[in-house]
Amino acid sequence: MCAQKLLSAVGRAGQLTAFVGLDGFVDEILHVVDKRIDAHKYECVPAIARLAERIAEAAGRSTNIELVNQLTKLGGNGPIMANTLAGFGLKVTYLGNLGYPHLHPVFEEFAKRAEVYSIAEPGHTDALEFEDGKIMLGKHSSLKDVHWTNIQERFGRDKFSDRFQGSDLIAFVNWTMIPYMSDVWEALQREFCPALKGPRRKMFFDLADPEKRTAQDITRALQLIVRFEKYFDVMLGLNEKEANEIAEVLGLNRKAHNAEALSLLARDLRARLPLHTLVIHPVSYALAVGADGVDVVKGPYISKPKITTGAGDHFNAGFCLGKLLGFDNAMSVLTGVTASGYYVRTATSPSLPQLAALLRKWPGK
Repeated sequence: MCAQKLLSAVGRAGQLTAFVGLDGFVDEILHVVDKRIDAHKYECVPAIARLAERIAEAAGRSTNIELVNQLTKLGGNGPIMANTLAGFGLKVTYLGNLGYPHLHPVFEEFAKRAEVYSIAEPGHTDALEFEDGKIMLGKHSSLKDVHWTNIQERFGRDKFSDRFQGSDLIAFVNWTMIPYMSDVWEALQREFCPALKGPRRKMFFDLADPEKRTAQDITRALQLIVRFEKYFDVMLGLNEKEANEIAEVLGLNRKAHNAEALSLLARDLRARLPLHTLVIHPVSYALAVGADGVDVVKGPYISKPKITTGAGDHFNAGFCLGKLLGFDNAMSVLTGVTASGYYVRTATSPSLPQLAALLRKWPGK
């Protein structure tokens, strides 16, 4: 049913608009070498714990760790999500730090698929990928240039107002790495939101691993996100780690590590954060909680993906697509896990026909 709905929505998707921001990174996807066989062959460190052991063994001495580049690509939660939405056929406007005054070459293909604006130089991420997860080593200094003054001067206040007031979906992601994101949200609530008219539209947020931010900063961000619910149908996306971190900040001091416990935690989080929809996406499944309860959907999990960096952003794009098309939470989550599943299998972003094709292969492939 989901596959058929997606195929029938190809034309509708092309009429939908999205305004996404505000980050931008150049990602290097890297393998960590365990054993070098010869000049061309090597064995990877398979698990994060093994790398941790190797680093710990070097304490008080030293060690050498070889990294092998697999791919250099556009990065950042915003560009990956926006690029995926554009691949679905949406008309996307992107604003972030993708190179200034000139666009970084890694974003040139993205700029052919979407209307892209940049106000600062990109950050850089070394993404160390393992069979059981990834470690993101980031250089973030340029993200301090993403603030309300630069947005108005280098992008334009009127242009921002037009996209903010007219897009079907507005998505602000990677709050953790953008130090002035909360100030931008406050400015929007103060200067633009009171004048909004027309039907309620969709708004999506992804904090992006807030562990390094203080509890006070996280609390402020959550309060601002909740305030947007007055004007939009707000969706907050979290992965499993982020859900537990937010729970701790809100005083829900327990860890959820399975679908049943995470569903209960999701209900409690939404009770504290009265938003339209709260979404949590672990590796092998995802869930959404709204007014009608919790929907849990298994994904097309594979044990050895081609790539994992950006999988969550593909899920977010797929979920938002479902909500824009009027799908219920369960089918929107299914669209999200399918988009993520396609990406980790192929290292490419799917079209709607490709999403439908993967859905029709389930189960077991």
